[in-house]
Amino acid sequence: MKHIKYKFSGSSTDCYFAYGISHLKEITDKNNTILITDENVFNAHTKRFKGWNTIVLKPGEEFKVQATVDAVIEQLITMQADRKTTLVGVGGGVITDITGYVAAVYMRGIAFGFIPTSLLALVDASIGGKNGIDVGVYKNMVGVIRQPKFILHDMVFLNSLPQAEWENGFAEVIKHACIKDAAMFRELEANSFKNYQTKKTAICELVQRNAQIKIKVVQQDEFEKGERRLLNFGHTLGHALENQYELSHGQAVAIGMTYACHVSEQLSGFKQTGRVVNLLEKYNLPTYASFNKTKAMEVLKMDKKRERKEMNYILLEKIGKGVVKSIPMGQLEKIIIDL
Repeated sequence: MKHIKYKFSGSSTDCYFAYGISHLKEITDKNNTILITDENVFNAHTKRFKGWNTIVLKPGEEFKVQATVDAVIEQLITMQADRKTTLVGVGGGVITDITGYVAAVYMRGIAFGFIPTSLLALVDASIGGKNGIDVGVYKNMVGVIRQPKFILHDMVFLNSLPQAEWENGFAEVIKHACIKDAAMFRELEANSFKNYQTKKTAICELVQRNAQIKIKVVQQDEFEKGERRLLNFGHTLGHALENQYELSHGQAVAIGMTYACHVSEQLSGFKQTGRVVNLLEKYNLPTYASFNKTKAMEVLKMDKKRERKEMNYILLEKIGKGVVKSIPMGQLEKIIIDL
């Protein structure tokens, strides 16, 4: 168990690593707290929600939309939630995104915290204060940047995680290794799923290492003006494919990273594409895929990282060193269509 307080520009977040949901009552007042979760998590861990006011949502990215937000707000009104209420999202990235977004807009802002239950949420989605919803095929088009009051890690939730969700989370782990941590990249190459799924200390250490990589990047650039953009490695094309082809986030990002490596070869002299592709495939993630490149570019043009006629694209100089490069849209389109 480890408790660290991280300071951001206008707030701070308490991170409770390797704690348990049983400690939640010590962190937040039970009478003024409402948990938000989904049917999958609730049904697998019903006992853990006993005695807590809970809103249970349908699971899946397709419910990360304004209609769900409206329904949650109506329930909060019925439950007489007020400005002293704290919302706690207990779930994967969809739940943390919705909870943080609802907390930002309900009564113009109430406190919130997260108990991430998926590997993806533990290492990525719950960290950094980005909360929001999708609009059609456009991922996270509407949202806010607002930091949670706390994040509590209860690793027991991973016991009920399906294999596909482990794979989903490892895409973000590999992303962090690619942009910031060559030593972790080598560790992932030397290990396997079995090692992380059967050894509690291995997965605990991996989760904490990844959480701290992301937290440090966000602390340096909370509102994504520079350094934080690195966290979007693989996401620009990935997001353009994710909702169009009903891919999981990890699958889409893995394909996005594969193509970003090839763009990196052309624009930043990257020479290690083979190692990245091999590592993604080792953790059962897709790499090369046939997709409608023209249609993908149409969606990509609406990406939030575009500034006028240029896209801030994340490339690799070498494994462990990501860079942000502003690429004219015409040039980017030609490179991707030619790949």
